[in-house]
Amino acid sequence: MSEIVGEYLIADPIFTHLVSLNARLVKLWTGAAWAEGPVYFRDGDYLLFSDIPNNRIMRFVPDLSGLGGTVSVYRQPSNNTNGHTRDREGRLVSCEHGARRVTRTELDGRITVLADRWQGKRLNSPNDVVVKSDGTVWFTDPPYGILSDLEGWRGELEYGGCHVFRFDPKTDRLDVVCDDFVKPNGLAFSPDERRLYIVDTGASHDPEGPRHIRVFEVDEDNRLSGGAVLCTCDVGLYDGLRVDTEGRIWTSAGDGVHCYTPDGQLLGKILVPEVVANVCFGGLKRNRLYVCGTTSLYAVYTHVNGAQLP
Repeated sequence: MSEIVGEYLIADPIFTHLVSLNARLVKLWTGAAWAEGPVYFRDGDYLLFSDIPNNRIMRFVPDLSGLGGTVSVYRQPSNNTNGHTRDREGRLVSCEHGARRVTRTELDGRITVLADRWQGKRLNSPNDVVVKSDGTVWFTDPPYGILSDLEGWRGELEYGGCHVFRFDPKTDRLDVVCDDFVKPNGLAFSPDERRLYIVDTGASHDPEGPRHIRVFEVDEDNRLSGGAVLCTCDVGLYDGLRVDTEGRIWTSAGDGVHCYTPDGQLLGKILVPEVVANVCFGGLKRNRLYVCGTTSLYAVYTHVNGAQLP
């Protein structure tokens, strides 16, 4: 039976070894319309995250106390960016709802377009992105940025679906890796990159639609197989997710952050007073979980370390 201790829901006793029940969830900043897409820069000890409707990327720099820090505008306008990650050279890779594209910010600040069309037709509104160790860029393409003018510009689905794509910057080739999602959303590789977890938030516009995470096997040629449902959200919807070094999944949800084993067993939750859109491990030891709530940025220290690189 689950037990609530402070801000933690404990579904399995193992969860008490992953979090510190004495560690408080701290609200670091508030003022967003829809906070999303956190990405941590260890080399500068700062976090970038999107405020999608306000068309800006924010920059958070923690202070020495760990209880606060400074927040400033990193980029505005941002083309209503959503998800971010870094490539293996440390460059920022972003999904832009407004421009319907995936871009890379070069080290000198120039913006390079990685992908904006599939078979000559515009992408929908790239949502979340991850870079594999071989440099390939994997991203989801649901329609959220073109359904209205709130998170981008109202528009049409030009290629007729909502796919998951892989872009190879070495060849400039864009391939579809999955085409059977309703609204593909967050995605993350397991630490060994042999598994890919992808969220489907189809229930956002259809109560009977999917609200789950699917898991795929990844072969040495970057082909996917499987795709079984790993777990289904019991409060709201999953959205963005990350994995720790042991392969456990930490995913956003309607009531906070849910933690699962690699085989989909719920271990516990970090309860957050706002709907959570995305999470990211940060801090110099990658043991601080940053949480993008609806209007706010939160953080909590854990006993685990995030697996994402660089």
